[in-house]
Amino acid sequence: MSRTAKLAFLGDINGAPGKAVVERCLPALRERWAPDVVVANAENARNGSGLTPELYRAFRGMGIDAITLGDHVFRDTKVVPILENPEEPVARPANLSARSPGKRWTRIPAAGTRTRDIYVVTVLGRIFFPMPANDPFAAIDEVLGAIPERRPIVVVEAHMEATSEKAAMGAWCDGRAALVVGTHTHVPTADARILRKGTGFITDVGMCGPYDSVIGRDTDAVVRHMTSALPVHYEMGQGDPRLCGVFVEISEDTGLANRIERIELA
Repeated sequence: MSRTAKLAFLGDINGAPGKAVVERCLPALRERWAPDVVVANAENARNGSGLTPELYRAFRGMGIDAITLGDHVFRDTKVVPILENPEEPVARPANLSARSPGKRWTRIPAAGTRTRDIYVVTVLGRIFFPMPANDPFAAIDEVLGAIPERRPIVVVEAHMEATSEKAAMGAWCDGRAALVVGTHTHVPTADARILRKGTGFITDVGMCGPYDSVIGRDTDAVVRHMTSALPVHYEMGQGDPRLCGVFVEISEDTGLANRIERIELA
């Protein structure tokens, strides 16, 4: 009988409400889906922008096995030594400049009944995107070529604005990655599926944070800015906190997805 690896990927953890809902809902997630591995994007953990060493350690203490980051990767530069530490399972986007600090991908070693390592890589988009980045498709090819396994189990995070670019990344990785998961836009999509060659895909997993908001920020402040053009300080939203993500079951024989399912807990 083929062995399977079970993985949960959590969308962008947004500020203190996101941290609180993840801490509260992780036990229920583990009971229902029983993942071997939990990965989370934490680039918005520091009041909506960036990651601190303290927050990184808090998430690791919750049992999150690996952390990814996006365009807010360097908002708090105190996290850079953690990014550069080869023992810490946290990765910055792989398609930043070669001079950028941090690891381009991270490895989650085999443990328990799981006999295969899992590799996690994030790339930034270039369409409607604020942070300059290199070609994400070429970056994925470089990372896949550098992983020292013949058929590795790979999770690709497409941290992108445009749904078309995320879909194209799914097609680019189809048959070569276990999962391509979209993040950044904080709105969960209803298209979780397995692509033709066996890669699990979802355009966006949504965020872990307050859904009574405008993608995590206080609704009144955002509307005030959009209707007046006046500068406004964006506070975090607070209402309706939810944990959103995706669960994927992966064949250890093929390194591809057998099953994919959205996660949403409150």
